[in-house]
Amino acid sequence: MSQWQKICDVKDIVPGTGVCALVNGEQVALFRPYADERVFAIHNMDPFAKSNVLSRGIICEHKGELWVASPLKKQRFSLNDGRCLEDERFSVASYDARVTDGVVEMPV
Repeated sequence: MSQWQKICDVKDIVPGTGVCALVNGEQVALFRPYADERVFAIHNMDPFAKSNVLSRGIICEHKGELWVASPLKKQRFSLNDGRCLEDERFSVASYDARVTDGVVEMPV
């Protein structure tokens, strides 16, 4: 059985935006695309720019799937699995995330 750690209150993430959190020593970009409690987590490092900036990207939708566009070079990364739309060789890690009683949690 997995253990989950508390990351932040879901209210700390403005709907339609992302935030960065340090989780298990890694920078993770947490996104809340809508006003509900759905959250997504991917690694914060933009592999093209080699900068931790994805949490500041713009959430967009392409063919019914949610993506974040890097604020630097504009490549899009899937919020579901970290795949890069422009070049899958540069995909980022994706992580499980959930909201329990208003708190965003990720596995330890």
